[in-house]
Amino acid sequence: MPWNDNANPGPWGSPSGGDDKRDQPRRPSGGGPNRPGGPDFNAGFDRIGERLREMMGGPGGRPQRLIPIVAGGAFALWALSGFYVVQPSEQAIVLTFGAYSRTETPGLRYHLPVPIEHVEKVAVTELKRTDVGGAGGDAESTAASQMLTGDEQIIDIDFSVTWRVSDAARFLFATREPQDAVKDVAESAMREVVGKTQLQPIISTARGQVQQQTAELMQRTLDSWGAGISIVEVQIRSAGPPSEVVAAFREVNNAQQDADSAENEANTYRNRVVNEAKGDAARITQAAQAYREQAVREASGEAARFNQVYTEYRRAPGVTRDRLYIETMQRILQNSNKVVVDAKGASAPIILPPDVFRPKTQPVPAAPAEPVQPQAKGAAQ
Repeated sequence: MPWNDNANPGPWGSPSGGDDKRDQPRRPSGGGPNRPGGPDFNAGFDRIGERLREMMGGPGGRPQRLIPIVAGGAFALWALSGFYVVQPSEQAIVLTFGAYSRTETPGLRYHLPVPIEHVEKVAVTELKRTDVGGAGGDAESTAASQMLTGDEQIIDIDFSVTWRVSDAARFLFATREPQDAVKDVAESAMREVVGKTQLQPIISTARGQVQQQTAELMQRTLDSWGAGISIVEVQIRSAGPPSEVVAAFREVNNAQQDADSAENEANTYRNRVVNEAKGDAARITQAAQAYREQAVREASGEAARFNQVYTEYRRAPGVTRDRLYIETMQRILQNSNKVVVDAKGASAPIILPPDVFRPKTQPVPAAPAEPVQPQAKGAAQ
């Protein structure tokens, strides 16, 4: 007997194609879909579909019940999407239909949701670094690092620029590629400063000056563009001649050092001789000035003394003459040895030892005695 015979029920209950649902036997509970007594999934799906049709406005349903709920939920999600957080190290740039609107500071902020307003966050406290020349090793890096100095020498210089964002709005809109702009300005400023400086100071003593001048020139250029970038530091990592001429440059440098050494030694000798000559000249000049001062003062004193004596002489000529004679004889005889001989009644010559007439401070050598002729009383020798 065929399974779809209308006279006999099929394996799932009623015969297929029946119209009278009231005559269909109910499936016992507890059975599966492939065995008698399973759950009626079709009926469940039918009930779910009917419920959805009622909610969506089908026949016999309420058409306006779900639409406001869905629309309200979507609008709420859209409105809440405008909340955002700006970190302490950032500034937020709010764009209204793509145009700059305002700058927001750190904290919880709100903007009209997309597509009305859009937010761009920029890190303003982060230090950024741009390297110029030497780092890449390619032809472009080599060309960027080789520059012409003020004395028409070629120098291979490798440096880096440390910078940060000072104005987030200007940083976003003033230049198309801010990092490339910083690199181009750095190379241009370094070439200008190096072109005004000689090679030897750049690689020895003037490196700090070159770095400072480059940073100042970069800042002026970026400020004129309104780039919103602040240059923190320019640091030269290496500076020297190109690799092709390093050996020759070292020989020239050594020769220059030898010349400087010889020149320094000559300057040292010259300074020593000149200073000694100046010292001797100063000493002789001071001695002459002292002698002149002494002679002038002595002459002035003698003149003053003579005037005083002359004044006293005019008052008492005799007394003054005696006094002058006595003072003169005292000055002459006070340092000499004197022997007074009374020749009255002498019959034989008087012999005096030679040491009597010599200074007492000098040693007295042994010498034979010599006869001394008697002199008149009162004579002094």
